[in-house]
Amino acid sequence: MVNNLTDTGLEPALSPELDYHALNAQLNLYDAEGKIQFDADRRAARQYFLSHVNQNTVFFHDLGEKLDYLVDNGYYEKETLDQYTFDQVKALFQRAYAVKFRFPTFLGAFKYYTSYTLKTFDGKRYLERFEDRVCMVALYLARGDYALAERLVDEMMAGRFQPATPTFLNAGKKARGELVSCFLLRIEDNMESIARGINSALQLSKRGGGVALNLTNLRESGAPIKRIENQSSGVIPVMKLLEDSFSYANQLGARQGAGAVYLNAHHPDILAFLDTKRENADEKIRIKTLSLGVVIPDITFDLAKKNEDMYLFSPYDVERVYGKAFSEISVTEKYREMVDNPQIRKKKINARRFFQTIAEIQFESGYPYIVFEDTVNRLNPIDGRITMSNLCSEILQVSEPSEFFPDLSYKTIGKDISCNLGSLNIAKAMDSEDFSMTIETAIRALTAVSDLSNIESVPSVAAGNARSHAIGLGQMNLHGYLAREHVYYGSDEALDFVNVYFMTVAYEAIKASSKIAEERKETFDGFERSDYASGKFFEKYINGDWSAKTDKAKELLAKSSIKVPTSEDWADLAARVKEHGMYNQNLQAVPPTGSISYINNSTSSIHPITSKIEIRKEGKIGRVYYPAPYMTNDNLEYYQDAYEIGPEKIIDTYAVATQHVDQGLSLTLFYPDTVTTRELNKSYIYAWRKGIKTMYYVRIRQMALEGTEIEGCVSCML
Repeated sequence: MVNNLTDTGLEPALSPELDYHALNAQLNLYDAEGKIQFDADRRAARQYFLSHVNQNTVFFHDLGEKLDYLVDNGYYEKETLDQYTFDQVKALFQRAYAVKFRFPTFLGAFKYYTSYTLKTFDGKRYLERFEDRVCMVALYLARGDYALAERLVDEMMAGRFQPATPTFLNAGKKARGELVSCFLLRIEDNMESIARGINSALQLSKRGGGVALNLTNLRESGAPIKRIENQSSGVIPVMKLLEDSFSYANQLGARQGAGAVYLNAHHPDILAFLDTKRENADEKIRIKTLSLGVVIPDITFDLAKKNEDMYLFSPYDVERVYGKAFSEISVTEKYREMVDNPQIRKKKINARRFFQTIAEIQFESGYPYIVFEDTVNRLNPIDGRITMSNLCSEILQVSEPSEFFPDLSYKTIGKDISCNLGSLNIAKAMDSEDFSMTIETAIRALTAVSDLSNIESVPSVAAGNARSHAIGLGQMNLHGYLAREHVYYGSDEALDFVNVYFMTVAYEAIKASSKIAEERKETFDGFERSDYASGKFFEKYINGDWSAKTDKAKELLAKSSIKVPTSEDWADLAARVKEHGMYNQNLQAVPPTGSISYINNSTSSIHPITSKIEIRKEGKIGRVYYPAPYMTNDNLEYYQDAYEIGPEKIIDTYAVATQHVDQGLSLTLFYPDTVTTRELNKSYIYAWRKGIKTMYYVRIRQMALEGTEIEGCVSCML
């Protein structure tokens, strides 16, 4: 019976001489023939089920008994199941169990049962297997459409589509947080907006993922308040309040609160803002857990190239002169005009010294994230201005300010941003029998996440989501796929494949969104003012040649179900979009994909691996080892790690993909411990020139401490 959760379908109990933790640790040691012991990890996964999962799983005789128990005791939402007949629900569970899914790695199984599966309220026993979680997510997102529920089960069980953590963790559960990965909030230059922003951060952190806030519009330290000079405390006290808020609020203890703040490079508090992350910063200003991001316009690079000073402009004066917030001004366009305007207070710092400071801070902390403001807005197909990003630097959407009454109620509800995310496993998607249907199913799933999310506690987020229906289809397992197909990451063949793959995903995603708009007779708010409606977005595809150029890329595409769109296909799509519109304002965003990569057996995002055998510290269990997907003892040469590959090939890969992604891609750069601040600065310039939109973390490989690893361990093999 499929719901006898003690029936794993696995082999008889293994020899007890090694437990699953010890077996997993053998991944980090060569065998007698000098080879990596991949089979030991597979045995660890089986042993984990036999000795732990099965022993701690609640037993049910059949599906009816199980669902009744979970509904009656407040674990599942009755409303989700009531949208279907019991026969449909039973058939869907049978469909999932018929796959005979097995976690291929110990960490995948451990991560799922530790972080995702439904547990008894005391946290001691398991109530779901992977198949059950997939079915509940599918039933919830399909909203009574049984055919869609079937497709979602097929895509998730095959590993082609994986919802983001908040969706996969929460969908269908009675006691849950929201399905949304993260949120972006504007803060305007008044006490009401600041107070509402802090309250919103608390509410959102309690319910969902990370929250990013834009501080660019806040007046600088020493600016006047009510025309009285030297009264403003600037952005740092607000940062401290936010940091305390995030440390207090979390999602039922399941996810820690996390926040980020963004500031324009030409804000007068920018150096003090960066200094909060210095290791020797005074405790009064030091920011420990809040993430920092800097928004850098093109003019900043031009000034640094010429070794000129860069002027920093008072947001208070800019808004007074131009009648709109500092973040709504293009600093590049207005720079000389603002420099010459005596009504705008300003101070100057050396532009090269500014970039040097960023490099120094990144050495110490990995921060700040970087948004290349003008690149982002040049490539934005939506009417309006993008002024910030999110906690992982891949969300790039237009926002609008809110206005408040003195009691903090809304005078005007603006447009803030929520991130409705999920990712494709590139390797599995390339194996799909119907690539177009895989994309459409993923778009429909993410659209359901948007439709089912109503963040009433923050009306500006609810309004933004209702108006935009924005989603972010991501990607993961690029390196795993390339290595499986004997292609080196960052090679000409790899870049050629990435170009065509992401172009095709864009085509299929837009087609699916237009299909939904046609079905619902509804488009996103402002569609008529977008580059999609005017046709401008489609011009480069209609007029250019985007076909594969290398033999290897052609070979990979030929053996897949991908139909690479031609210029004629793009022209037809442009006509369809003009007639029917698009339901989703935004469609793609490539997040860093942490935990979901492990349960999906994928390499993270479109990054290269960081180690052939990755080491993670997982709670009380300690060190856990994770082998790169598809790696064998015969194809190790294709698994160069990110530190070996170097930043330029990673930037090249992201730059190629960026051409086809309407939002951003979470880009982390990796360096050896010998890197200099000069080399970091060269990377910023290279990324900016290549058309990168945002940069996430900078990671510098630290020298191994003596005695921390066994001699000859695989994870340290460089």
